[in-house]
Amino acid sequence: MLLVWACMVPAQAQTPDVLRISQAEAVRADWHSSAAPSQGWVQVPLADQWQTRWPDHDGVVWYRLRWQQGDANQPTGLLLDYTCMAASVYLNGSLIDRDASLVEPLSRSWHVPRYFLLQSPLLRQGENELLVRVSGLAAYQPSLGVVDVGDPQTLQARYRQEVFVRHDLQVLDSAIGLVLAAVIGMFWLLRRKESLYGWYALSAVFGRLYDSNFFASSPWPFSTTDGWQAFIGACYVAGAVAHTIFLLRFCERRWPRLERVLLGIAMLMMVGALLWPHWMGPNRNIYLVPTIAFLYVVSFTFMAYALRSGRRDYQVLALCIILPIAVSLHDLGVYMGWYGGVSYLGSFTSPLMLLGMGFVLAYRFANTMQRVEGFNAELRHEVQQATTQLADTLQQQHALALSHSRAGERLQLVRDLHDGFGGTLVGAIARLEQAPEDMPRQQVIGVLREMRDDLRLVIDSTAREQADLAELLIPLRHRASSLLEAADIQAHWHLHDIQGVELGATRSLDLLRLLQEGLTNVFKHSRAKRVDVYLRRQGDQLQVHIDDDGVGLMQSTDERTAARAGAGLASMRLRARRLGGELQVLPAANGAGTRLALLLSVL
Repeated sequence: MLLVWACMVPAQAQTPDVLRISQAEAVRADWHSSAAPSQGWVQVPLADQWQTRWPDHDGVVWYRLRWQQGDANQPTGLLLDYTCMAASVYLNGSLIDRDASLVEPLSRSWHVPRYFLLQSPLLRQGENELLVRVSGLAAYQPSLGVVDVGDPQTLQARYRQEVFVRHDLQVLDSAIGLVLAAVIGMFWLLRRKESLYGWYALSAVFGRLYDSNFFASSPWPFSTTDGWQAFIGACYVAGAVAHTIFLLRFCERRWPRLERVLLGIAMLMMVGALLWPHWMGPNRNIYLVPTIAFLYVVSFTFMAYALRSGRRDYQVLALCIILPIAVSLHDLGVYMGWYGGVSYLGSFTSPLMLLGMGFVLAYRFANTMQRVEGFNAELRHEVQQATTQLADTLQQQHALALSHSRAGERLQLVRDLHDGFGGTLVGAIARLEQAPEDMPRQQVIGVLREMRDDLRLVIDSTAREQADLAELLIPLRHRASSLLEAADIQAHWHLHDIQGVELGATRSLDLLRLLQEGLTNVFKHSRAKRVDVYLRRQGDQLQVHIDDDGVGLMQSTDERTAARAGAGLASMRLRARRLGGELQVLPAANGAGTRLALLLSVL
């Protein structure tokens, strides 16, 4: 507040050790004038805006100022308060300062003063002549401000103060505004239905683009001053539209037709600025002045509504708008040239808006938390009642689930015993019934061993239902290897990448039975010396091979043996189909013996 007030007071009064030059001579010239004309000079007061004297002159005006210097050896400060738009400065015929571009696109050094420390030999005893070449466009208030000569310390301190106010604080204000826009924009991104935050962030972004007019050093990315000014004017209109929609949403009002009209106007201004900059730039007052008046109407309407509403957040935001409205009256006077000020102060109110929006967010958050706490209290009571009921229901469901689980386990065990061990038992009974009375003891023992092995498979697969395939194969490998070694058959197991493969209880049992039946056939019928069992995982497929070096099924001369082997193959084919594959019986890779091959999915 104090800073803004200090910036609004008139320029510091002239001190005894500083001479203010308020009279000069001026003459028009074209864009490429490299030296001051010799004729046509007229007396002008400073500060001077040449469009009042030469309303259609776009180009260069030379200003000539003279003062008497008492001691040329005494360092002297020179302060040019204002040069719009770009300038070069000559002292006693020597160039002491020059902007980068004195023709279109013009450099934009209009908003900062120029300070020089003058010393001998540039500074002369007696009369000194200062020439200032100012390049500008009549539509943008081209001018030269007052010139002060005198004590270096006094003028340098004044220069630093003016740079701080006109440039540094403008940059700082834009940075604060962009940070505020980013913070409020994140609120909107996280809660899209609160559209007022999005509109405020958008208005802040366009406002900061407009503020860049006060510290941008060139019209880039536009190629002309007209293009830059047209874009800045369109940004002002867009910011005003976004600010208006923000105030409507803040008051919980939705006027779709008005919003569409305003957005259409903003879009039209932006398109016009890009397509017709040479009209939109010089004639910006045609749309900027009505926009400024519209903003005043909107702001005063909101403040009146906030006072009647009685809501604290409305009233705080209205208070935050009062100072920007007051400061904008000063800026409007500078813009319209109603008095000789050169500093625009409206952008310095961003910290106040930051505090206002911070209070609004905190206020709404506190109200929301109060509602949430009340809702939580009610919800806690309801949850306690529901928890009691749910505990009783869960206890009943848990008892029922345990009963169902036990029943399911028993049913699964019955199915495995029926499908596997039951079938083996029935087959064994049939074989014993058909066997001669003098059936050898070893055959009876063999039948009983088959029944035992099948029962073990059922027990292993059921007891370790969640075990992976590698674990389930351990007992089968032990029993099969022991059986084959008794017949002088070397068993070699090749397991590749099967850790972690889980087929489930039913499929695991089918695969174990298939392997057991295949190895039993090798033991009984192949007359082999070596058998290799391969289980290899490739992606989501499992390859199963059983290779022996025996005589092969097709070469067996014992019809009973061939019949039994064929029955075993039929059983294995059935299990392979249940596993989702197809069992293949092939000659071994080396031409001797048999290969059983199966490919199944592990998913």
